Order: sequence, then structure tokens, then C-alpha cells
Amino acid sequence: MAKKVETIDMVDRFSEFKELKNIDKTTMISVLEESFRSVIAKMFGSDENFDVIMNPDKGDCEIYQNLTIVPDGEVTDPAKQISLTDAKNDPEDPDPDCEVGEEHTKKIDFAKFGRRAILNLRQTLASKILDLQKDAIYSKFKEMEGEIVSGEVYQLWKKEILLLDDDKNELLLPKDQQIPTDFYRKGETVRAVIERVDNHNNNPKIIVSRTSDNFLRRLFELEVPEIHDGLIVIRAVARIPGERAKIAVESYDDRIDPVGACVGVKGSRIHGIVRELKNENIDVIPYSNNPYLLIQRALSPAKVSTIRLDNETMRAEVFLHPDEVSLAIGKGGLNIKLASKLTGYEIDVYRDLDENDIYLEEFKDEIEPWVIEALRNIGCATAMAVLDTPREKLIEKADLEESTIDHVLAVLRAEYEEETSEE
Repeated sequence: MAKKVETIDMVDRFSEFKELKNIDKTTMISVLEESFRSVIAKMFGSDENFDVIMNPDKGDCEIYQNLTIVPDGEVTDPAKQISLTDAKNDPEDPDPDCEVGEEHTKKIDFAKFGRRAILNLRQTLASKILDLQKDAIYSKFKEMEGEIVSGEVYQLWKKEILLLDDDKNELLLPKDQQIPTDFYRKGETVRAVIERVDNHNNNPKIIVSRTSDNFLRRLFELEVPEIHDGLIVIRAVARIPGERAKIAVESYDDRIDPVGACVGVKGSRIHGIVRELKNENIDVIPYSNNPYLLIQRALSPAKVSTIRLDNETMRAEVFLHPDEVSLAIGKGGLNIKLASKLTGYEIDVYRDLDENDIYLEEFKDEIEPWVIEALRNIGCATAMAVLDTPREKLIEKADLEESTIDHVLAVLRAEYEEETSEE
């Protein structure tokens, strides 16, 4: 009798475990039945002639073995056959009127199979529930890809951080998905976006990111009700995590200023996002379908004079007043990099030419193309721009040899000296 109670208690305990793991009742009944059948198949070689009936309200299970009645002495497979005499005198369910060829149903007390069978059932059930739980976790978080989650720092490693959400699910924040200035201690709460969910060998791994463009998008959705409600749409995002970001927004309602709504009164809405991103400087610009206008806005605060587009190569030649070139490029080239990413055009910046200036490309027979490219990258696309820049600064910023810079300067000066002599 004690063994019977142990079996029922076992089902009860797993029923409680089911509630904790949020596995629905129907699925749990199916898993329990499969587990019993798996153990029965191991013990009898097959579960085909067994009926397994789960009683979730009672918390127990009834098992019936269907046996074919054969004449006495002709039983060849005890797992599927029973002799006529044994069927008539079955202590659990005697059937005195049964005949050979009929089916006799015998009730099975699982507890009588012993502790090993019960242990086997426990292990089988636990394994199936674990697989179910992994499937549930994978499905849940796969649907949440691109959404923000919060987790508590549980373990810090060299290459990643382990976070636990409120349900104790494990989230991995790799080093390359952390903002460079991120620094965390155990127990701190971290917000990130679900970057992807892997499921190798039915072992779900949830990767989260703080450097993803989607993280910035979702933060704006949380802070700006108009974006959440669909009145304002984020058209493009470009980020250099921890440094600077640009975001292009558009309003479906002419009465709503999309930039003003995103920034908030005195920056009230954007300040929280900037703090979350470790003081990442964020430029919000109004989106335009006109690529000329979009590039002009993306290069803000620089003021653009002229733009030439090549839509086949997706390159843009932007001409600015000499004083605006450094603003367009930005510190460390951040502004032009972000503008290129935001607009989808590879942007080349040029100074507006005065009547005496000449583009460096005109000297390609005397100056190597890669040298011209290096000078263009620091905003010196014309002869006057190079000559107006101190020699030491050219060497440092363009990362060129002194002899190379001296050769360039000599070529350019010779050109202007020649023009002067001709005059």
C-alpha cells in the first residue's frame, strides 16, 4: 500500500511542478501518459496492448493491460496473452464466463513493479518536462526578438555577462554587444534588446545587445508615446555605440513636430535615453524621401552648399564652405560616418572652390591616388585646402610620411608658382 501512495504522490509533485513551469494541463497529461508508456515499453517490450488513463483531478493514473485469452498451456507471450484459467480466476478482475480468443483486460498496479520502475518513470518524466520547458523558452523568446528585456547581473565573465530575468531565465550579454563604457556589478539591473535566440541541440541561448540599432529604436518607443502609438515613425537609425547616434523620424500627423516630440520639453524625453546609452550624443532629424534633403539634414550641423548624387554607385559628393567642412566630418569622422549609414550613400566632402582653387584629382599624374584619398578623408580635397593646413597637422591627421607630404606640398606650390609666373 505504501508503494501505491508513493506513486500517487509522485504524480502530485509533478503536477505542482507543472504549475511552476507554466506548462498547460493538456500538455502535462500528454507528457505523463507518454512517460508511463515509455517505461511500460521498456518493461514489456511494447506498449501497444496497454491503455493508460490519466486522472488529473485525482492526481493518479490507471493502467490496463489487454491480453488475448489462449488455451491453458499455450501462452507463448505473457505480455500479450493469458491462459483461460488465469483469466477466469484473475484476483483483480475475475471473468468466469470468458472464452478462448476473447480479450481480457487486466488492471496494472504500477507500484508493484518496484522502486526501479518508479525511479525510471521519474527520470523519464523529468527529462520530458525539461525538453518541454526548453521548447517553451525558445518559442517565447524567439517571438520577442527585437524587444527590450531587463535582467539582473548574476555572473560576470571576461567575454560575456550572465543576466537573469524575473522568471530566472538566462540572458547572455556578450562583450561585443556592450557599450564600451558599460560597467556592471553583480546584482545590478541591465536593460538590453533581444538580438537573437539560438537553439543548438535543444539548448536555447538568448543573446541580448545594448549596441544594436534596435535598442535605440525600442528606447524611443518607450519614451515617446507618439512613436508607440504609431503617429511618429522611425525611418532610419545609425549608431556608433557610446559615442554618437543619428535617428530620422517622420510624422503621420501634420500637427505633430516629430523632432520636438522625440526630444521633449527641454530635452525631457531624450535625456533618459542618453543616460541609458552612457551619454551617447543623439541627433534627431526629420526624415525626407528626397535624398538631397535627407543628406543635407544628416550632415547637420554643417551647412551644405551643393550635392551631386550617383544613384548607381550610391555615392554623394557634397560641397561646403571651407569653414563647414570640419563640422560635416565631425570629431574622428563620426558625423560623416553616421550620415552615410543613415542615408545609405557613401558621402565624399569637398570644399566649395574659389576661382584659384583646384581639386587634388587634377594632380593624379604627380600624386598617387591613395595619397589623394587620404587627404580627402581629412577634409582636404583641394589644393588650397592642403596648402592652408599646417604641414605637421597634415602628417598627423592623414597618417602619411613626412616625405610624402613634402612631395604633395612641392607639387601644389609649383602649380601656383607657375600660374603666378605666367601672369
